[in-house]
Amino acid sequence: MTGRALGVDVGTVRIGVAATDAAGVMAFPVETVKAGRAAAVRVAEIAAERESETVYVGLPRHMGGGEGESAAKARRFAALLAERTPATVRLVDERRSTVSASAAMHQAGRSARDQRSLIDQAAAVVILEGALEMVRAGTVENMTDIVRPKGTHA
Repeated sequence: MTGRALGVDVGTVRIGVAATDAAGVMAFPVETVKAGRAAAVRVAEIAAERESETVYVGLPRHMGGGEGESAAKARRFAALLAERTPATVRLVDERRSTVSASAAMHQAGRSARDQRSLIDQAAAVVILEGALEMVRAGTVENMTDIVRPKGTHA
């Protein structure tokens, strides 16, 4: 059993949130939060409402492994979130999560217009499903980075 968890896709305009079921086995979309000052507070509230033990924040790396401005934004968001929740916050590689989510939605018959409101949640589901696979495989400790609140150390 993995415990309850959230997956978070940090975008420029919107932040997608997904959650696991009570057993921590299946991931499903929860909410799209408007990016901005209050976003970390809202995601922390969702984590509390869902009694999440872990929050996986997607880290958008380049295909070669490097990081750009989007990754810096995800790191800043994860740091803010770690200050606002007792849940463990982990950064997880999310290369191609939005692409995968968009392709799945297109295959399901969703138009590009329909996708806009749900793509961030779907990407968060992809991030969370990937993290759950790592947990099941026993690789989550090696494949993710814990984000600690300021003033705490490993």
